Amino acid sequence: MTKKREYKVAIYREPLLGSIFLGGSRVDPERYTAFLNKNAADGWRVVTMERELRRELIFFKREAFLTIMEREED
Repeated sequence: MTKKREYKVAIYREPLLGSIFLGGSRVDPERYTAFLNKNAADGWRVVTMERELRRELIFFKREAFLTIMEREED
């Protein structure tokens, strides 16, 4: 019997205030690590991720990670 998998797409980005005050915002590696570890504790495994710069409120940019995760269904 094959096991079914469940997928989850999450967009991780820093708060908008950093972009407003600094003109741009990068993802904090420690916070992103905590985000990944929290999901790993729930059984999620990263399949792939993509880094992108997202435009916010016309003038501001902030970095984001689109992360696709999977886990086996119970």
